[in-house]
Amino acid sequence: MGILCLVPKNLFILLKLPRGLFQIVKERPAWDYYLRSTLNFDGVLAQYFLPKPYVGNVSWKPLWSEPPNICQKVRSGPSVCGDNSICTLKADKRPTCECPRGYSLLDPNDPYGTCNPDFRQDCDNELSYSKDLFDVQVLTNTDWNTSGYEHLYASTADTCSQSCFQDCLCDVASYSNETCWKKKLPLKYGREDSSLNAKTFIKFRKDNSTPQVPKMPGSDNKKKIRTTSVPVESILLFTSISLNFMFGAAVCFRFFFRLQKKPAKFTHSDLETNLRSFSHKELEEATNGFNEELGKGSFGVVYKGIIQVGSGVEVAVKKLKRVIEDGDKEFKTELNIIGKTHHKNLVHLVGYCDEGQQRLLVYEFLSNGTLASFIFGDEKPSWRQRMEIAYGVARGLLYLHEECTTQIIHCDIKPQNILLDDHCNARISDFGLAKLMMTNQSKTHTTIKGTKGYVAPEWFRNMAITTKVDVYSFGVVLLEIICCRKSVDMENNCEEKAILTDWVYDCYQGGVLELVLDHEVDALDGKIKLKETVKIALWCIQEDPSLRPAMGKVVQMLEGVVEIHVPPCPSPYNRAT
Repeated sequence: MGILCLVPKNLFILLKLPRGLFQIVKERPAWDYYLRSTLNFDGVLAQYFLPKPYVGNVSWKPLWSEPPNICQKVRSGPSVCGDNSICTLKADKRPTCECPRGYSLLDPNDPYGTCNPDFRQDCDNELSYSKDLFDVQVLTNTDWNTSGYEHLYASTADTCSQSCFQDCLCDVASYSNETCWKKKLPLKYGREDSSLNAKTFIKFRKDNSTPQVPKMPGSDNKKKIRTTSVPVESILLFTSISLNFMFGAAVCFRFFFRLQKKPAKFTHSDLETNLRSFSHKELEEATNGFNEELGKGSFGVVYKGIIQVGSGVEVAVKKLKRVIEDGDKEFKTELNIIGKTHHKNLVHLVGYCDEGQQRLLVYEFLSNGTLASFIFGDEKPSWRQRMEIAYGVARGLLYLHEECTTQIIHCDIKPQNILLDDHCNARISDFGLAKLMMTNQSKTHTTIKGTKGYVAPEWFRNMAITTKVDVYSFGVVLLEIICCRKSVDMENNCEEKAILTDWVYDCYQGGVLELVLDHEVDALDGKIKLKETVKIALWCIQEDPSLRPAMGKVVQMLEGVVEIHVPPCPSPYNRAT
């Protein structure tokens, strides 16, 4: 029989096992020990033993636990430690949670709680981000299993550390097996594990501080204050009355002024972001009279410009076509949504212009142009480069669909709307602009949004428009990245190759996928990877939206962490006829 007692957070059971069931030590039978099983608050069942009779400071020793190491539980429910914390298993089979350097517990009374950084990187204003204020702490065999936003292959530990250090979005970089994962907050499932064979770089502020709140005069400095001839209480009273009077006068004046003159347009202060408000004249001067055109799209024309900040910053200025009639409120709402997005795989919005009938958006300028020019050129990029770009696009869409405060459906994913930065990282542009167009341009049941060759079937069928339309477009783009050819090529002499999606599926069914690569050597070396990637694309372009995976599942497929089943024919009805 066992003795059962209930104590806070733990359930203890004392057991004496019968002779011969097992032995803890060969020389002594099981009945010479007390056994205790503990079901802890984190769900760990552990058993401990204590020799009989025990004398002095003899403590319970662990025998086994289930799971054996709670710190290694990966993406399966809540973590035993809070966000940004590091879990370490102690000798007694119990976890301990520690904050990395530059972080401290949000609740000092909760040792298993969330760790908050004691500093800010100020990524909302990249121009003011100063790398001189930061340093990195190096930890071995420590990692967090979530929050990765960029994957760098064929990397070294030094390049991994520097890449994170120079990237305002990066909070932690983990390096293992020539691969670098850059990660951002919140960091989940952190643990220390000798089997990781990893080196982790954690960014922290050198002075490990945030701006301090000035201290009120107290007992420590009263003596100094009272050396003056005026009592400190009088000074404080006079200062308080003066400040209150000035503040009240300022509030009254502003209220009176706003009653007299109602502004026609919202100002920068109306936006809950750090977007800069430009006048039309400023942007006209920045673009030299809108002289250098970078490209045209369904939402407007893009011009190159230079904003005079220090030595000058290159930007891309998009002149929007007609936006929603009487749409000041909608324009403001959408700018708030777009302005709050911040991801490595999205083009960063710098500012806007809302003046008269003019609506312009100012983006960062990316020197390597569009994905279209990159993959449809005379020379094919390497297979590895193309797969990194595909993964980056998928991560960007996952952020828009599932990680944004407000869900964003792009509606026009295509290579022309995917730009490449200096390191050829994919950056999605024109996201969130669909709602800014004229109402008669955005009715989901009457007018199709998107571009020929990338449009999901539901646009034609009076069906609800969801994030799955972006999944479909991504599938087409993924096939274009694989094959380095356009989705529709009517100039091709071979009619069966004109529609890329149909041709690739035929090649897949016939077991001749090498044809879609035109016998590209480095891609064919990883033929299994090619087949798996094609299967991902075929799942994405299913005519039935319910069969398409969400972007979260697509990312997992590209990472190779979930099984990819055999896809059905993407267009069974069309092929049957």
